[in-house]
Amino acid sequence: MNHDQTDHIPPHTQITAALVLADGTVFWGYGIGQEADVVGEVCFNTAMTGYQEILTDPSYAGQIITFTFPHIGNVGTNDEDIETSPEQNPGGAALGLIVREDITSPSNFRAGEHLDTWCRERGLTGISGIDTRRLTRYIRLNGAPNGVVSFNKAGKFDIPALVEKAKAWPGLNGMDLAKTVTCREPYSWDETRWTLEDGYGKQTSPKAHVVAIDYGVKRNILRCLASTGAKITVVPATTSAADVLALKPDGIFLSNGPGDPAATGEYAIPVIKELLDSGIPLFGICLGHQMLALAIGAKTVKMHQGHRGANHPVMDYNTNKVEITSMNHGFMVDKDSLPNNVKVSHISLFDQTLCGLELVDRPAFSVQHHPEASPGPQDSHYLFDRFMEMIEKHA
Repeated sequence: MNHDQTDHIPPHTQITAALVLADGTVFWGYGIGQEADVVGEVCFNTAMTGYQEILTDPSYAGQIITFTFPHIGNVGTNDEDIETSPEQNPGGAALGLIVREDITSPSNFRAGEHLDTWCRERGLTGISGIDTRRLTRYIRLNGAPNGVVSFNKAGKFDIPALVEKAKAWPGLNGMDLAKTVTCREPYSWDETRWTLEDGYGKQTSPKAHVVAIDYGVKRNILRCLASTGAKITVVPATTSAADVLALKPDGIFLSNGPGDPAATGEYAIPVIKELLDSGIPLFGICLGHQMLALAIGAKTVKMHQGHRGANHPVMDYNTNKVEITSMNHGFMVDKDSLPNNVKVSHISLFDQTLCGLELVDRPAFSVQHHPEASPGPQDSHYLFDRFMEMIEKHA
C-alpha cells in the first residue's frame, strides 16, 4: 500500500514532515519539535486532556503517539505536569507525537511554554496537519504499525529509505524497555497529590514504608502512594529480592512501565516470586500487574491495538461498580491462563480483557488500568487506600 494524502494538507508554504509506515503508507504534514527521524510503534490515545502527562509517561517508551483529539497544545506546558522523575533516564518516555491541527499559542493560566518549544527542549519529534481519524482507523484495522516520523525543514524525504527503516525496527514483542527508563539508584519520595490552592504537598507523618520497584514509574503514582501515608523508597527494576527485603518494607509496589512484560520478566519474575513468598503485601499497576501475573504462572499476550485513553469503563467485582479509568497498555494478561489461587477483580467493559486480579492465599493484588489517573478520571483512587488498608491489616 502506498497512499498519498495531499488532499488533506492544510495551507502551508511547504511540507516539512512525513509519517511513513512499514507497509509504505505515507502521511504528509508539518514538523513539530526537534528536526530528526524517529522510528517506533505508532499508537493512538483517545484522551481529550493531559497531553503533557501522556508524552512524559515512561510507559510510552518506544512509541509514537497519535492524539485523536484534534486540538493538542492549546494549553501550553508547565513544570508540574511531567510524569518522568528526574532520577529516571532523561527523555525516557514517548518518542514523538502525531496531531491533527497546528499547535496554537497557549491560553491557560498555568502555561509556561509553547508545546513546540517544550518538544524541542526534550528532543521530541512530531508531525501536525495529518488526518488523525484516518490513521486511527488504519491502526484499528491493522494493529499498531512500525513507523517513522521524519521532520526535515528542507522538505526532502527519501521515502523508500524511511520505509526500510520502519520495517527494520524490531517491534515491542520481546523488547525489554524497563531497563532503559528505570532509575539508576534508589531514592526516597515524599511528594503528595496536587491541589489548585497549594500545588504539591509533602508527606511528613508516614505510617508505613513502601518499596516501589521502578519499571518506569509515573510521578503521580508515587504521589498517590504518599498521600495514603506511605514513606516511599524507589529502587531500580533490577534490584534483587534480598536488597528489597533489606529495606524492611511494610508493602511492596510493582510499577507501570514499557515494553514486553515477558522480556522484563526474565529478571523480574524470580524477584517477585521471592517477594510473594515473604508474605509482605504487594500491589502492581499496569506492567506491575503483568509482572505479578507472570510470577504466579499466567501468560501475557500482545494486543491488536492496545488500550490508551482516559475513558475506559471497568467493572470492579468487589463493589459491582463501574469505574471510568485511564489506560495505557499494548500487552495484556490472558485471563484463561490464571491459576486456581487467583480471583478476577476487574474486567474491561470494552472487550472483557482482564483488568485486575487478587491472590486468594497471599496479600497481593494488581490492576491493568492506571488508578493515579494522570491524565484521567479519579474513580480508581480508592485502590491506593485499599493497598494501605492491606498493609495496616498485615501489620
